[in-house]
Amino acid sequence: MEEQKKKIPMAIKGVLRNHMLSVPSSIYKCSGIFVFGKRIKSFVFSTDLAIIKNINADAIFAVYPFTPQPIITQALLLAADIPVFTGVGGGITQGNYVVKLAGYAEMQGATGVIVNAPTTEEVIRNVREAIDIPLVATVVTDDDSYLRKIDAGASIINVSAAERTPDIVAKIRSRFEDFPIIATGGPTDETILETIAAGANAITYTPPSSSQIQKELMTKYRQEYERD
Repeated sequence: MEEQKKKIPMAIKGVLRNHMLSVPSSIYKCSGIFVFGKRIKSFVFSTDLAIIKNINADAIFAVYPFTPQPIITQALLLAADIPVFTGVGGGITQGNYVVKLAGYAEMQGATGVIVNAPTTEEVIRNVREAIDIPLVATVVTDDDSYLRKIDAGASIINVSAAERTPDIVAKIRSRFEDFPIIATGGPTDETILETIAAGANAITYTPPSSSQIQKELMTKYRQEYERD
């Protein structure tokens, strides 16, 4: 007798929380990254608390273009019910301040910390010695900076190089068979699947902004009002 296929039970949805965002289903073709016993396939690239509370991503990828502040990390951790990976600098913010921010983020409860592409190997090494949670190092070019970052102690490489991302992911994967790689998936299912095929274990997804969603909602409301 053939073994019956396991059926997925019907999804449970609420009335008030039925209007939510979903990450592209193509992301779930990737293997995922195991962090403290949990498998993470999708990261939402956002610091918008309303988005974070209303999306089905596996984790938060909280990087923003300002000096990192512990109060922002604390707000994200209070709002999120999924793991938070938070930026601790490495671009505008450098040196020992990055190390202090990483240590503080760990004590606040962050699952991982992220350093920007310009971060030096010395800073990565010092952060690695200071914390026990994963250190994600970002690369944006196809040079060999990822080698130095891995040697310095990066736990995960994050590739954010626009249309060159799949090529860089493939280059890293050819050198490291099982090293964890996060990458931007691009705007379509096709680009996401291309990035996964290149070797990415997890994908960052940039959702529409709250203002974009609100605009669409208001347009819908106006159309319904005009029909009435």
